[in-house]
Amino acid sequence: MSFRGKVRQSKAAGNWNIQVDLRFFDKAAIVTLPDCESPGQLNKWKICTVTQVEELKILIRMFPIWSAMVLFAAVQEQMFSTFVEQGMTMEKHVWSFEIPAASFQSIDTFTVIMLVPIYERVLVPVIRKFTGKANGISSPQRIGIGLCFSMLSMVLAALVESNRLQIAQSEGLVHSKAAVPMSILWQGPQYFLLGVAEVFSNIGLTEFFYDESPDAMRSLGMAFSLLNISAGNYLSSFILSLVPVFTARGGSPGWIPDNLNEGHLDRFYLMMAGLSLLNIFVFVFYARRYKCKKAS
Repeated sequence: MSFRGKVRQSKAAGNWNIQVDLRFFDKAAIVTLPDCESPGQLNKWKICTVTQVEELKILIRMFPIWSAMVLFAAVQEQMFSTFVEQGMTMEKHVWSFEIPAASFQSIDTFTVIMLVPIYERVLVPVIRKFTGKANGISSPQRIGIGLCFSMLSMVLAALVESNRLQIAQSEGLVHSKAAVPMSILWQGPQYFLLGVAEVFSNIGLTEFFYDESPDAMRSLGMAFSLLNISAGNYLSSFILSLVPVFTARGGSPGWIPDNLNEGHLDRFYLMMAGLSLLNIFVFVFYARRYKCKKAS
């Protein structure tokens, strides 16, 4: 091993991979005289086994893949916040039924329930014929596809909101909190795309940590794979708290005021789509350089 990143040729994939050895962590397994409490007895609080050091290296190499999912979780959080606010300003009556804005989150749930068996029973066997992999595609590839769908969801939400604001303008409802005569059903596709993104990215991340985590740390890895949800919620709250600071100036109510008809929620969605696109580029950069422990 060396501290510098090595260029290795993968015999299974037949391509070149770059993997950083993180040699400086090896010092934790080197015995020195000050580390000995007495002759023949080592201080276990200072000395680690080689296995422990190598397991730590594996988790550190997995961190960039995990970090890309934090923004994904922040995008998913919009389903419980800004999507609901957007729906409350739209026409919620379909025939004689009134659809609560928050109930549209069930579209995401139904999408996941329907697509998981379709993915496993239909898509995986088809893709397997072309890739020769047991799971069709690797876990990082599955995560990347989900990130793309989440970005498309934000783009679609921006288009719906832009059209809603145009209707509010034409109907003279800009300074009124009255519902805009635009059916809430237009929100369905953006919830659906987030459900598709969840099928790919969330399940892909779980597979990634299960396959790549050391055997002795698999439970910890699985728990760590869910930490991105809480981190994404905090990131979403942080972004939403910054939006009024930078957009509400000079008498302008900002992008997300109390009365959404006076704001520009569509610009917020486009900003999230732009951040998602940047996140995809960063993810691809690290995913292409990550060497999977075993082929999937």
